Amino acid sequence: MRQFNLCFSSRLSCMLLVGFLVALPGVAWSQAATAPLRVGIVGLVHGHVEGFLGQLPQHHDVELVGIAEADPALVARYGKKYALPANLFYKDTASLIAAQHPQAVLVYTAIEDHRKVIEIAAADGVSVMVEKPLTISLDDALAIRKVAREHHIQVLVNYETTWYASNWAAYEELAAGRLGPVRRVVVHDGHEGPKEIGVQPEFLGWLTDPAQNGAGALYDFGCYGVDLMTWLMHGETPLTVTAVVTHDKPAIYPKVDDDSTIVLTYPHAQAVIMGSWNWPFSRKDMEVYGATGYAITVAADHMRVRHAHDANERLVTPAPLTGPENNSLSYLAAVLRGQLKPKGDLTALDTNVIVMQILDAARESARTGKTVRLTKLEQ
Repeated sequence: MRQFNLCFSSRLSCMLLVGFLVALPGVAWSQAATAPLRVGIVGLVHGHVEGFLGQLPQHHDVELVGIAEADPALVARYGKKYALPANLFYKDTASLIAAQHPQAVLVYTAIEDHRKVIEIAAADGVSVMVEKPLTISLDDALAIRKVAREHHIQVLVNYETTWYASNWAAYEELAAGRLGPVRRVVVHDGHEGPKEIGVQPEFLGWLTDPAQNGAGALYDFGCYGVDLMTWLMHGETPLTVTAVVTHDKPAIYPKVDDDSTIVLTYPHAQAVIMGSWNWPFSRKDMEVYGATGYAITVAADHMRVRHAHDANERLVTPAPLTGPENNSLSYLAAVLRGQLKPKGDLTALDTNVIVMQILDAARESARTGKTVRLTKLEQ
């Protein structure tokens, strides 16, 4: 449904119309379209699972049918905190799928384990949504794409910034031509550091292990900007990738980088992506500069904009996103019901294979101190 040639207001109008029709008692909808999506959780070591479990009682698009987690301490902790019955838990992904036959699994494992979980789920025709990034290497990303195609499943990647109205508004400013052709994009993402903000110990353990996370801040927060730029550029592969990482806090993060800068070049545009565990405050914002104007996002719901002939910039509040494209669970349900086609968007597998190509190259650039040239991947 994300048709990028439509203006922002038209996209919202279409979604409002769909929501209105669904609410009409006289409109016939199939049981498959209205029944909650049966989902399972795989892994409890990723702290973002707290967000899912916290919103579950208010979310009617999905039904949780099982959780796969081998660590009894995590099972006990989450079971108690969220009043989850003991029979909801399974030792591994295969057992969960065999017993409950979910339509999709939501993956909250270390990033290293994404490929393995996707391959197990794909064998049973079960679609998958993972937390960002897709995986830890381009080789894994290509293997995931191959298995998804062979078994005809959806593989989606959840980024918090996908659901920011400000990012969509900036995209629409560019798509509508109000900024002119894109020339430069600058993205800032991160926070004071995972240990500093108090993430769960099991989360911190793999997040700071390059074998399980791919890198440190380079992957953890660099992925947001790479995803946004790939989306803004409609899936175009950059010409070059150059990355610099630093270890400003080696006593806390001895194995991984805690600050990163990625520079992407295109024939007529450039992106500078700064992912860090060293910001003084948490931030996720983007600056989009065209030949005739700019749009600068301010958190999730504001944007500073200036067009040609404007004397000053203006602070605007974009209209909130509406369902099913305003949160990951509604989006997942709409995709699996055939209401949305996730091609070329922030969550889509095709976008995120390119994201992994760029992140893999960024890691290599940081390791060698050299710029990496890219070529378009075979489709």
